[in-house]
Amino acid sequence: MTADSPRAEVDEPASNQSLTSNHGHIGDFLFKGISVGSGILILVILAAVALFLIMQAVPAFLGDPDYQQYGNTWIYVAPYLFGTIWASFLALLIAVPVAIGIALYISHYAPKRLRVPVAFVIDLLAAVPSVVFGLWGINTLAPMLVPVYRWLNTHLGWIPLFGGTVSGTGRTMLTAALVLAIMILPIITSLSREVFLRTPRLHEEASLALGATRWEMIQQVVLPFGRSGIVSASMLGLGRALGETMAVAMVLSGGRDITFRLLTSHNPNTIAANIALSFPEADSFAVPQLIATGLVLFVITFVVNIAGRAITGGLKPARVKRNRRPAGKEST
Repeated sequence: MTADSPRAEVDEPASNQSLTSNHGHIGDFLFKGISVGSGILILVILAAVALFLIMQAVPAFLGDPDYQQYGNTWIYVAPYLFGTIWASFLALLIAVPVAIGIALYISHYAPKRLRVPVAFVIDLLAAVPSVVFGLWGINTLAPMLVPVYRWLNTHLGWIPLFGGTVSGTGRTMLTAALVLAIMILPIITSLSREVFLRTPRLHEEASLALGATRWEMIQQVVLPFGRSGIVSASMLGLGRALGETMAVAMVLSGGRDITFRLLTSHNPNTIAANIALSFPEADSFAVPQLIATGLVLFVITFVVNIAGRAITGGLKPARVKRNRRPAGKEST
């Protein structure tokens, strides 16, 4: 028994190690299965949505007169497609510079005691429902901007964007773009801030040590490092702006006009807002045509995401290739 005792003491840790290894193996297997299943589930849901839209929109696109209650589907969707792209572009044009400025302030300029509160307030904007933004836009922002629009029309009316008759209610394309810009601001700001905070500290200190000011250091180090992140955040915000419904439907006095004017009451509407406004009164023959416009929006959003992925993939920093010196040769 004395001879067997050391063997028992040695075998016990081995059995525990085997048990732990088995538990670890099972845990890894379960985690891998859940991860793969979640990824496949997302693809299945996306495919199901695409299949539903295609099946419902086919009658409207094939020219069946019973399912073209609003006229030819391609002609019908054109003004709303223009309005969707135009409003989203304006929102992105307004939001991106402001978001980058806020992100830089939080990451490199704000005192430590202000960084967390400012970041919290910006992130809190993402939790505000779109209906609340719509109510604020139509009741507060639009009337407040009417004097500004009249001033722009009086002094800058020679520019086509500010020409025409100014809307008396303020429910214009510019107002809708401002509301959309505020709605996508938290997304772009949060992602840009996280990217800026991941800038290598040694690179920043090296730039400052060479005599650069803080702004020059940001230009030389922070912005180039976070370029792909900024593009990704902008594309994500663009996707949110393209699909926004209630805020635009409430703020914008939209129609079927194709115009670049920003201050008039004659504005193009967006696809999502038009579906929300027209769907309650649509019969069984008009619904496929509205779903067809939704399919167009789905394709646009899909293309935007692919383009953003391609752009961010092409913006990866190039690796520095080092030329190996042949053995036995010295450089002159």
